Amino acid sequence: MALAVPVRAQLDKFLKTKFKPVDLNLAEALHCFENMIHMQPTPPVSSFNVLLGTLAKSKHYTDVFSLHARMISIGLLPDVNTLNTLLNCFCNVNRARDGFVVVGSMIRRGFKPNIVTYTSLVKGLCVENRIVEATGLFLKMVKLGCWPNVITCSTLINGLCRTGNTTIALKLHEEMTKRNGGYGVKPNMVWYGIIIDGLCKDGLIDKARELFWQMKDAGILPDVVVYSSLIHGLCYEEKWEEAKGLFNEMVENRVRPNVVTFNLLIDMICKKGRMQEANDLLELMIQRGEKPDTFTYNSLMCGFCKVGRIDKAKKLLLSMPNKGCQPNACSFTVLINGYCKMWKINKALDLFNEMIDKGIKPTVRTYHALLIVLFKAGKVEDARGVLNEMQAQDLAPNSTTYSLFLDGLCKNNCAPEALELFYKLENSKFGLSIEIFNSLINGLCKSAKLEIAFELFQRLPHMDLIPDVATYTIMISGLCNQGKLEKANGLFSEMEEKGCAPNIVTYNTLMHGFCENGESLKVVELLNRMRLALNLTGLNGKILMLLRSSVYEGLNLDGLCEYVYDLLEQGSLH
Repeated sequence: MALAVPVRAQLDKFLKTKFKPVDLNLAEALHCFENMIHMQPTPPVSSFNVLLGTLAKSKHYTDVFSLHARMISIGLLPDVNTLNTLLNCFCNVNRARDGFVVVGSMIRRGFKPNIVTYTSLVKGLCVENRIVEATGLFLKMVKLGCWPNVITCSTLINGLCRTGNTTIALKLHEEMTKRNGGYGVKPNMVWYGIIIDGLCKDGLIDKARELFWQMKDAGILPDVVVYSSLIHGLCYEEKWEEAKGLFNEMVENRVRPNVVTFNLLIDMICKKGRMQEANDLLELMIQRGEKPDTFTYNSLMCGFCKVGRIDKAKKLLLSMPNKGCQPNACSFTVLINGYCKMWKINKALDLFNEMIDKGIKPTVRTYHALLIVLFKAGKVEDARGVLNEMQAQDLAPNSTTYSLFLDGLCKNNCAPEALELFYKLENSKFGLSIEIFNSLINGLCKSAKLEIAFELFQRLPHMDLIPDVATYTIMISGLCNQGKLEKANGLFSEMEEKGCAPNIVTYNTLMHGFCENGESLKVVELLNRMRLALNLTGLNGKILMLLRSSVYEGLNLDGLCEYVYDLLEQGSLH
């Protein structure tokens, strides 16, 4: 049945009532356009703008392009609103360059770009990650006397935060909102929420908290998105109690937590192993009408595995389908990892096979869990099979995969095979990471192949790789174990000179070497340097055991014994 288009006098009202973005019938809209261009006289361009605007809001961008071309072909000239709609559509499909062409057309026709024009262009540049150009355009529009509105500012701030330029976004916010000389724009909740979320993701939780308070002082009440962003940031920084306090404040302010909010808290509590508390929160979640999703159950399973309740985790996995929630690859991986940590290798493999049978494709992390446990159990052949299976599933092994594999081979007396694989990776131009080198060097050191390990270590600068604290510590340990203390000490000095600060493990490793060689004065010197460098008030358990054993075994007591007694008097040694 053909759509009846009313006479011109009633056309605009009909278009606004009939065609709405939410449930637009595209075929009817296009038919209406055809009728409109055949009307006599032709309706004004403003009527066509109503239809084009609705199509644009419904994301039918290509149809807007073709209809605009039809309008031009029949001599119906666009106005500034038509061109703004066209420009916005180009920017929404990553064609900001064409958007600037439209601006040129706009100026040639005698129209002046307005706030809508500039906002669309800023958005288009941000979508294409052309942040420098977007910021430049923003500043240019201000110079031209076109003052931004809250949408323009929010658009640029969102682009800055999304591309990791949150600190610039914060400075822009401060510039825009300062009392004298600002842009006269008042931030809204969306604006604040974007920056708070960006700051939290960048680990700048203090700044995020400060902005949160500023927002409330301005009389803007945070919504569930803002609260959830800050709770997520606090959880990531392990500020558990503050995160819980913010959740309680949220509830008291009658802001309803959603699935994301509950998931953040449940995940946080599960990571701490407080499973009763996590279950209580799950019940509260259900009582408030929020349906737990796969992420919720995965967090709970991970928590149960953490506290050794793998039976509860398995029951939870089996119950998920009955609760309308299908397990995913992560669900199985959590449980497989749990079985691996408890050395239940057969159960881990059975679950892996069950996962395959259910048509759930394992992830790289799934294979990593299997590789770790198989190598620990000495099942090298099975580990090789897992790597082959992974590649057969079109999952490309990454740097972590090869680090695990090389480490596993070395620890199972397969150093020649590890070296062969390493050289194969090198020849295939695989991006060798420092983690891969660390795994291989560590394995070679433990396999008494120190010379090869040191040769690899010396090659690092030629491969544009910088040794990290783990690299140096591994190499120092290998040298100490072979009695090459002078070389180990030289490497220790080298890492300090190159700005790689030793950690407590590095100090402990070298001290152990000196203790074994009876060089107590060097141990005392290292202890003093360590306490100053690491700002230690006491000493950790491993070092205490080392000192005690050195004294009790009578390894060159001069100096070291006196040092231990001084520590006892200071209360640093218990």
